[in-house]
Amino acid sequence: MFQDFQVTARPEQGPARLEKLRAEMKDAGLAGFLVPRADAHQGEYVAPRDDRLAWLTGFTGSAGFCIALMDQAGVFIDGRYRTQVKEQVAGCYSPVNWPEISPADWINDNLDAGQVGFDPWLYTVGQIGDITRGLKDKIELVPTDNLVDRIWDDQPAPPMAPVKAHDITFAGEIHEDKRKRLAKGLRDAGHEGVVITLPDSICWLLNIRGADIPRNPLAHGFAVLNADGSVDLFMAQAKLADVRDHLGPDVRQYEPESFLEHLALREGPVRLDKSSAPVAVLQALETGEVPVVWGPEPCVMAKALKNASEIEGMAEAHLRDGAAMCNFLSWFDDHALEGLSEIDVVTKLEECRRATNALLDISFETIAGTGPNGAIMHYRVTEETNRPLTAGDIMVLDSGGQYADGTTDITRTLPVGDVSNEEKVCFTRVLQGMIAVSRLRWPKGVAGSHIEAIGRMPLWMAGQDFDHGLGHGVGAYLCVHEGPQRLSRVSNVPLESGMILSNEPGYYRPGEFGIRIENLVVVEDAPALPGADDHREMLQFRTLTYAPIDQRLIKIEMLSSEEKSWLNAYHEKCRDVIGPRLAPAENMWLNMATSFI
Repeated sequence: MFQDFQVTARPEQGPARLEKLRAEMKDAGLAGFLVPRADAHQGEYVAPRDDRLAWLTGFTGSAGFCIALMDQAGVFIDGRYRTQVKEQVAGCYSPVNWPEISPADWINDNLDAGQVGFDPWLYTVGQIGDITRGLKDKIELVPTDNLVDRIWDDQPAPPMAPVKAHDITFAGEIHEDKRKRLAKGLRDAGHEGVVITLPDSICWLLNIRGADIPRNPLAHGFAVLNADGSVDLFMAQAKLADVRDHLGPDVRQYEPESFLEHLALREGPVRLDKSSAPVAVLQALETGEVPVVWGPEPCVMAKALKNASEIEGMAEAHLRDGAAMCNFLSWFDDHALEGLSEIDVVTKLEECRRATNALLDISFETIAGTGPNGAIMHYRVTEETNRPLTAGDIMVLDSGGQYADGTTDITRTLPVGDVSNEEKVCFTRVLQGMIAVSRLRWPKGVAGSHIEAIGRMPLWMAGQDFDHGLGHGVGAYLCVHEGPQRLSRVSNVPLESGMILSNEPGYYRPGEFGIRIENLVVVEDAPALPGADDHREMLQFRTLTYAPIDQRLIKIEMLSSEEKSWLNAYHEKCRDVIGPRLAPAENMWLNMATSFI
């Protein structure tokens, strides 16, 4: 299996490790040290070698950080992890609600004066600037060696997975054309080059994929895209044996250890993106007195705007994945009350995806939380937390697959036998939010922050809400979480045709149950409406994910006629596009699961 169920971090290890860190802080003359969940490439997911936050504190969430002082240590977590963190960290760590409480405010409240160290590879220029501006005059952030690495005796080695070429059938554009297209923007701006540290940007730009990060087909490395369209690639040469011909002479290859030296010797101006460039990169350019200009890393937006081949591949991946989901859901209905556990569910679902003979990996650790575990938004089942399915519970099942033609991410909430009326009412509100977003049309120029409230309104009207974004961007056989587009109140990026996002409202009642429904959607131009007197350009979502939404959880009388029409049309499409991919027994199940309401 791709997924295992071992316990990866234990709270009881935290106190001793924190004391060792504080001893290093004392020797270095530091009053504090910052420990992010980040690596030098600033991706959301990290290799085992870089999982310093989990090693130190026990917290395994995909976002957060620790600030360790001599008498206080805060673990900063957002709304997704406020239940999880309480179970994963020892009493020597205090959970801190972030971003409500900023790092600077917390440091100011707990430290009178002194220097706080940070690894300049693990923090971006923008992050350090934001913290520094909020600190009192007697407190200073200073770059230093990584103190966690000094005490991590059995730290894993850097990942060295081989790099493969990404088929042009799925990429849709050769990397030479991508490089030339983006280089023109550099020339027009008068920039000699742009530093690229995000692995998914490098993989997208050069049409390569790797396996340095679990669940994400990424290769660790750094790059500079030059104004003439060439690329200086800093990646372990041992990884590149299979792609030298694919990369060609205009992609010059170097060992990563030479990256900073190369930067110091460049001609400028060199563009850096404050949101992704590590402080160490800026330091190297300043050492060489290379002029620096601030601006967006160009691959980020270009990668978000999927071309026709990428969209076609993503659509096919979702049909294949939808058939696997239906095979699983049919099995689940037959066996849910037969003593299954969460691990049994995860194992069977991966088996169904493997049966496609196209699964390359899961796209993230499957979330299978039943009863109170469903209220832990990013729950990962282990041998210790594994809970049996109990009649009357509901289960949140959030999962996805990595295929050569696309990345999938789907959440369904499933009943285990008959469930309470209250759970059905809450489920129906979540469904209403998902349908409202699915049906939406909007003018070009509207951002995710303007749209996400629509998916929350049915919950808001009942005094309910949820503490994660309504939706995230998704890569094409890349990262399941991809920016810059999001359906979030903090996202001001206008949605554009070709962007792929999730649509996933939810509701969570700690200690009792959780609910989430998720489909992936692609932004496309909306056709003109008959008789419309306003001719501004409009956009809409087209759904990519097809698998039944469990009607046993729906309070039908709560749905409007428009909502019923959407659900019936969606389920009809499920029958049309998924049914022919199923065996007769599963196809019969699908017909029943998608019956007209």
